[in-house]
Amino acid sequence: MRLILRAAIWKLHTVTPMDWSDKVVLITGASSGIGRGLAIELARRGAKLGLLARGAEAQRAASATAGVGSSLTTSESFRGVASPRLQAVADEIEREAEISKSSSRPQTILLSADVRDFKQVRAAADRLREAFGRVDVMIANAGVGATTDAPDLDPEEVAKVLSVNVIGAVNSVAAVLPEMLKRGRGQLVAISSLSAYRGLRKSAAYCASKASLSSFFESVRIDLLDSGVDVTIIHPGFIRTPLTAGRKANMPFLMELDYAVNKIINAIERRKKSYAFPWQLATIVRAGMIMPNFMYDWIARRNSFRE
Repeated sequence: MRLILRAAIWKLHTVTPMDWSDKVVLITGASSGIGRGLAIELARRGAKLGLLARGAEAQRAASATAGVGSSLTTSESFRGVASPRLQAVADEIEREAEISKSSSRPQTILLSADVRDFKQVRAAADRLREAFGRVDVMIANAGVGATTDAPDLDPEEVAKVLSVNVIGAVNSVAAVLPEMLKRGRGQLVAISSLSAYRGLRKSAAYCASKASLSSFFESVRIDLLDSGVDVTIIHPGFIRTPLTAGRKANMPFLMELDYAVNKIINAIERRKKSYAFPWQLATIVRAGMIMPNFMYDWIARRNSFRE
């Protein structure tokens, strides 16, 4: 037992930091919230980025001298015809590079796709591979939320949440996995939620979508063991993003976006199979998983994180 514990500690302290300057990363839902935060931080670390969101488009500039490789930048070899929010992310990445006087320009491509449409997502991934040769890390972040109170259940609203949060992630995996398997390496990352563990009041659609997302990626992880493709499932708690903005309900252990983004990136670098945070809320949620139903129901009905 001691030997196993020592081996685990040794492995924990000998994880080689990821060299992001050698990574091509596809982020879905990159125009706001966690996706935006990840894009900006990974750009700081030198990653080549494909930022995907609805209403955005990236196309090769009409320049005879523009090539594929180190010469690609947001504003030169690729011009983003993007939604205002996604273009704002690209502009912020450019400004930070100018302020820091970085020796290397950001290499960011804006991609247009609705994650619910596999053909669109596949075309976006193909465009990214055409530019950079591969996709090393795919972060399935695109997601929507909804308040779904059972007495006022709207099937169309539930279908939308499930379609974006689950089918969107399935499409994203399918768009990059075949090439990862051919290369024998890569990483699939799902941004799930602590709400995946048990149902919450007025959150039936969202909880169902995140539970499905986590189970899907866990099954994929098992299928891909020994393939060289890692799978990481992130279960964050409440983060200050547009998804939580404006809520009057109490959200325990609410985290700032920058703090959460660094936690997520650290888990990706360590290729963790699953990572739940903050630890305080994750501990409470896990305790709820083993509670008798009558006890959980009594607690859950008295706490709503939505109005």
